Amino acid sequence: MTIESDDDLAGLKVIGRIVRNCLREMARHVRPGIATAELDDIGGRYLAAHGARSAPRLAYDFPGHTCISVNDEAAHGVPGPRTLQAGDLVNIDVSAELNGYWTDTGSSFPVGPVAPAVEKLCRTTKAALRKAVYAAKAGRPINAIGRAVEREARRGGYRIIADLAGHGVGRGIHEPPTVSNVYVAGNRQRLHEGLVITIEPFLTEGAGAVFEAEDGWTLKTADGALSAQYEHTLVITKGQPIVVT
Repeated sequence: MTIESDDDLAGLKVIGRIVRNCLREMARHVRPGIATAELDDIGGRYLAAHGARSAPRLAYDFPGHTCISVNDEAAHGVPGPRTLQAGDLVNIDVSAELNGYWTDTGSSFPVGPVAPAVEKLCRTTKAALRKAVYAAKAGRPINAIGRAVEREARRGGYRIIADLAGHGVGRGIHEPPTVSNVYVAGNRQRLHEGLVITIEPFLTEGAGAVFEAEDGWTLKTADGALSAQYEHTLVITKGQPIVVT
C-alpha cells in the first residue's frame, strides 16, 4: 500500500508495535527443550490479547499463528512438537492484521550457546538488513535494496536465498512490489514516498536453493545448510524510512 493519510501511518504503527512486541515475547521463551508449538501458542495468545489476527492464518489458513523455522528450514516452518536443542538456530516470523492494517517482522535466534559460525551468520544477516534499510529512499531504484544485501552477503562469505524476498504490505500481507534481495538487471522500478514494504534478507552458508517440504509449507535449504532471516516493515520517505516494526 501507499500511505494516504496520518490515520494510515498511525494504524500501521499500532499493528507494527504489536507484532514487534509479540516477537520479543516469543523470543523470551526461546530455550532448549521448548516445543515450537509452545512458542506459537505464546505468540497466538499475545496477538489475541491485543485484538490482532494472525496474518498467515487469515490470508492462507496456515496451521499456526506464526512461522517458526529451525536450522535448515529457511521459511514458513509449521509449529509442532519439535523441541529446540542447544546449538539450534530458530527463525520466528510474526505477521498480523488489526483494523485493516497488516505488518510483518521476523528474526533468527541462537538457541543457547551456538558455534561461532552461527553467530557470524546472524551478525551478517542483521547487517544486511540494516544496510538495505539505509538504502531505501524515495526516488532511488528498488534495486538499491538488493545491491546492499548482496554487498553485505558477499563481504561475509554467504549466499542469498534469491527465491525468498521482501514485499509490499499494509492492506494485505503480500502486495506488490517484490523487494528482491539481489540486484535484478533490467528492473527500473523506483521507490516512492509513502510506499509500505518489508525488507527481509535471507542469507545462508550453502548454495542458496530451497525446496518445499512434504508438509506443503516449510521451505528448506536444498543442501541442508543453515540460513538466517531478519525482517522489518517500513514506510518509504525522502530520508530514512519509518520502521514500524
